[in-house]
Amino acid sequence: MQQTIVNYRWTIVALLFFATTVNYIDRQVIGLLKPTLETTFSWSETDYASIVMAFSAAYALGWLIFGRVIDSIGVRMGYTIAIVVWSIAAMFHAMAGSTMGFMVMRALLGLGEGGNFPAAVKAVAEWFPKRERALATGLFNAGTSVGPVISPVLVPWLLGVYGWQAAFIITGAIGFVCVFFWWRYYESPTRQERLSKEEFDYIHSDAPEPAVPGEKTAGWRQLLGVRQTWAFIFGKMFTDPVWWFFLFWLPSYFASTFQIDLKKPSLELVIVYTATALGGIGGGWLSGYFIRKGWPVFRARKTAMFLFALCVVPVILAKYAENVWVAVGLISLAMAAHQAWSANMFTTASDMFPKKAVSSVVGIGGMAGSVGGILFPLLVGRLLDFYKAAGDITAGYNLLFVICGCAYLVAWGLMHLFAPRMEQVRI
Repeated sequence: MQQTIVNYRWTIVALLFFATTVNYIDRQVIGLLKPTLETTFSWSETDYASIVMAFSAAYALGWLIFGRVIDSIGVRMGYTIAIVVWSIAAMFHAMAGSTMGFMVMRALLGLGEGGNFPAAVKAVAEWFPKRERALATGLFNAGTSVGPVISPVLVPWLLGVYGWQAAFIITGAIGFVCVFFWWRYYESPTRQERLSKEEFDYIHSDAPEPAVPGEKTAGWRQLLGVRQTWAFIFGKMFTDPVWWFFLFWLPSYFASTFQIDLKKPSLELVIVYTATALGGIGGGWLSGYFIRKGWPVFRARKTAMFLFALCVVPVILAKYAENVWVAVGLISLAMAAHQAWSANMFTTASDMFPKKAVSSVVGIGGMAGSVGGILFPLLVGRLLDFYKAAGDITAGYNLLFVICGCAYLVAWGLMHLFAPRMEQVRI
């Protein structure tokens, strides 16, 4: 019998945070290497958009597949498989010698990375009571911001010292460190010997889920027949592409609009992504605060999400920014609000659905968000190519900021339409 550890559930959050950080470092590398790679391989903006779209399409499939797999085989093994797949793919980018080669590697990377959130959200549902889930989600989801904070410092240094191939190999290899710690320290609460009885009872302090006879895991068709699933789908579909736009095009935006040299560490990007990390944690804390004040869980989540949707709207004013730090401030607010939104968005799945179906629901919603991510880069690439040819690429970014600023209010409205009370689903 191993010695128990007080508050072991936060160790689980640390593992999820570490893996999510590596996940986002691996996907961010290509955005930071874009100026170098487009010169080396003569890419147009449309070529780069095609590479992003290949990732997005496979990422959509990865959410769906891993959501189902993780509900079937468990978080421990399912997450391990996902990390191994995406880490190998990240390293193999160094072997790509053409646009098509990068599309293949990005597709394999997207397939593996699609398993990250279905696994992480289910792990949080298993290890935390509802009143702490949004905060736990915000903490591990901060890895999606910390990864991009590390990347603008690490990747340019690797590029300058070792070349672009080494940047892919070294960052991709970090994933195998994640696998080691994950396999060593993660188990479900019922099998974790390091967990004390007191903490086990606290984790399971919510009202027990009603026992409903039937299949062990819910089928996709069954879940798609539930309106709460569609609330989650639309919440992801209208907002995920905004995050991806900032993730993949923000370095290029700063380079083209404010002449920032991406071959050097970028303080602007570090500030933006640091703000997003704080936003995710603060967003998870806010809905938890409302719950501790006595608000019903669903009211707390939806009120917090509406406030965060409003915080994205000012990014529309970025088109008037003539100073880079004004743009940094507006974009930082929008991206911090996205992470706050996302922390609560994911938690609504575990609020509304039984644990046995959480990964599948997250997978379906993540696939929907990725479908939006497939279509949006097509618009972005063609729009930017058009304005670049006209000699004013900044105007293209300005139009995109307007779209991003409105997306979250539309998503919130659709979520409210399909789940006005967000009742607990029985499956």
